[in-house]
Amino acid sequence: MEARASTSPSPQRPASMGRGGGGGGGGGDASAALSFIYRGWREVRDSASADLRLMRARADSLRTLADRELEHLLVSASTTVAAPAPPVAAGAPIAEVEFVRNRIQPKISELRRQYAASGDWELGLGRRVLEGWVAPPPPRGATTARVDLSGITAIRNALIPEVAGGGGASTAWWSGDEMEEEEEKEWEVVRMIRGGLKELERRSQSSGEILGGIPGPSELVEKFKSSLKSFNMEPLGSKEVPPLDLTEIMANLVRQSGPFLDQLGVRRELRDKLVETLYSRQNHSLSADSSLLGDDNSTDELDLRIASVLQSTGYHTDDGLWNEPSKYEVSDNKRHVAIVTTASLPWMTGTAVNPLFRAAYLARNSKQDVTLVVPWLCKSDQELVYPNSMTFSSPEEQETYIKKWLEERLGFESNFKISFYPGKFSKERRSIIPAGDTSQFISSREADIAILEEPEHLNWYHHGNRWTDKFNHVVGVVHTNYLEYIKREKNGALQAFLVKHINNWVTRAYCDKVLRLSAATQDLPKSIICNVHGVNPKFLKIGDKIMADRENGQQSFSKGAYFLGKMVWAKGYRELLDLLDKRKSDLQGFKLDVYGSGEDSQEVQSTAKKLNLNLNFFKGRDHADDSLHGYKVFINPSISDVLCTATAEALAMGKFVICAEHPSNEFFMSFPNCLTYRTPEEFVARVNEAMAREPQPLTPEQRYNLSWEAATERFMEYSDLDKVLSQPVTEGVHRSQTRRTIQSNLSDAMDGGLAFAHHCLTGSEVLRLATGAIPGTRDYDKQHCVDMGLLPPQVQHPVYGW
Repeated sequence: MEARASTSPSPQRPASMGRGGGGGGGGGDASAALSFIYRGWREVRDSASADLRLMRARADSLRTLADRELEHLLVSASTTVAAPAPPVAAGAPIAEVEFVRNRIQPKISELRRQYAASGDWELGLGRRVLEGWVAPPPPRGATTARVDLSGITAIRNALIPEVAGGGGASTAWWSGDEMEEEEEKEWEVVRMIRGGLKELERRSQSSGEILGGIPGPSELVEKFKSSLKSFNMEPLGSKEVPPLDLTEIMANLVRQSGPFLDQLGVRRELRDKLVETLYSRQNHSLSADSSLLGDDNSTDELDLRIASVLQSTGYHTDDGLWNEPSKYEVSDNKRHVAIVTTASLPWMTGTAVNPLFRAAYLARNSKQDVTLVVPWLCKSDQELVYPNSMTFSSPEEQETYIKKWLEERLGFESNFKISFYPGKFSKERRSIIPAGDTSQFISSREADIAILEEPEHLNWYHHGNRWTDKFNHVVGVVHTNYLEYIKREKNGALQAFLVKHINNWVTRAYCDKVLRLSAATQDLPKSIICNVHGVNPKFLKIGDKIMADRENGQQSFSKGAYFLGKMVWAKGYRELLDLLDKRKSDLQGFKLDVYGSGEDSQEVQSTAKKLNLNLNFFKGRDHADDSLHGYKVFINPSISDVLCTATAEALAMGKFVICAEHPSNEFFMSFPNCLTYRTPEEFVARVNEAMAREPQPLTPEQRYNLSWEAATERFMEYSDLDKVLSQPVTEGVHRSQTRRTIQSNLSDAMDGGLAFAHHCLTGSEVLRLATGAIPGTRDYDKQHCVDMGLLPPQVQHPVYGW
């Protein structure tokens, strides 16, 4: 039962009082005053009567619970001793167990009936009933199983004096002190039973346990005490717990502000030392507090101290700042996963291909439904982005193309949905920027788990629902090393500094967990490093075919070395030209074929021509194209990639890979066909080595590590998705109710504050344009409405819609 304060109304005070004017109006004023006093007195009486009825109802409920628990205890005791038991040790002070069932239980029931039926509040009746509690002497030579019940007499002796000392209570309901006496006597039986049980426990411990596996008195007492705990009426705030002092509040604030202090350059060691110094100034004892939260040795003292103070105040709310009610509705037994990415086929980029395969392999599990959410570009942007001037007139047409492309490369039928959100292509950033609130294109019925591919990119200018408010679990997957790209631009150092902090801001505000594909990415809050990408199964089949041809004595590789990648300077072309130019004399006769298309194609080719490098340029093509199977060596000098997909594909096809010794290539270094270099001299040595011998065949373990099956297993583990999917979501229960503890998490409040501030700033078109946003991307435009069949944003979100 939960103790609550009375909700009865208090007597109202008059708004104004008339001033006494003299003897002539005294009679009317006196009559009005008496009338007002009478009304106030009547309201007080009604309020007190309601409170008294509530207390009596709760007392009756408590007595009912006590009777039920005691009857259950007695039934279990009698059931336990039903079977014959071995002889009992001689001299043990015992009484018949049947005495409990035949004598004690009827007396308790009689006490309850007569006590509840009596109209007065005197407890003399209890004394008369309890006088009949006299244990008969045990029969001599009894062989039945027995329990030491000598403590029953102790209960009688402990209860009778207390009852005898009680006096009658006046029935005048308007006396506050007498009302308190009545409420105290209402609970007198519970206190008497508690005192008697303590005496019984003390006596039974000295008498020893009963043989034969039958529970002794102390076990029965412990069981009964544990049952009484279920309706313990002691308020949470009854224990005196000193409030938090200023140093404790400051210590917790410093500890919870760790990510913010990291951005300011404050080392963790210094922060921990400051917390220790602040907390050591207080001397509150936590020994009593540990009983409130259980014996958890991993909980530090400061957490325990804060939790004890919160519990002493009765604070136990599950709601927090900036939390919205749950919107996810359980319509079936499946969970729902939405994968949101920043690119789509036919743009052959990592953020278009890898999320597509992730959706296909996650959808193979019948536990969840999967939706891939990709950007829709208007025709003018499609012509700038998609190769060979390919365009689509509707999202359905593009969806058909994507599904067909995937089916040609998978060995199974994909079972996931594709949804679109409005996007616009930025020529300056060479990327697609969402237009409007991306989260609104995922229905509330399916807003369960969100996977944000490139979370920083998706949320730079996000002005809409907070992802962690709408979804139960949000995972970000970092694909791109934006800082490396930005440093190459004009005023790159300043821009990189700003983008670094913005990335920290948005990922902390909008994600529960962040996965970084390699250490080459920015160190973001809540992040962990793990390669969760695999290679297209088609490349593994190509590698198997090449190895089979070699075993049959056929020539596996008839061509030399090549490089493949989007032809922009940041994709490794500058490093490639520098290496070949510096060691031109050491690489006489070495030819390299380059495949790629992009914004910097003309400039790259003209630079190579000026340097007189032996390079052959071809238009970009799919890495699985038949014309590329015969190459033996793949060269990739890029250090801007996070985890190069082309490198993994080359290894899957059984080729040599020559790449820089860099964090982005750390996953590939375990493969014997991956040759790394640190200097131009080592680059030349690796080229000569690869051209002089044949690559080693992949072992089954190496082949599996490159597959999407292994990548999906790693993703499920490191994103905590396996744990989340194993916990069913109950309809109407918000995510915060399943993960919050008694301590209000200051870090969550700070994340909510960051999200709120970001939402306010991104709502200003002036600030958006000042930070490089595409004009008009706070909402989608008319062309998006036409292409996707959307209502205008003014209709979707009217200004009076609050």
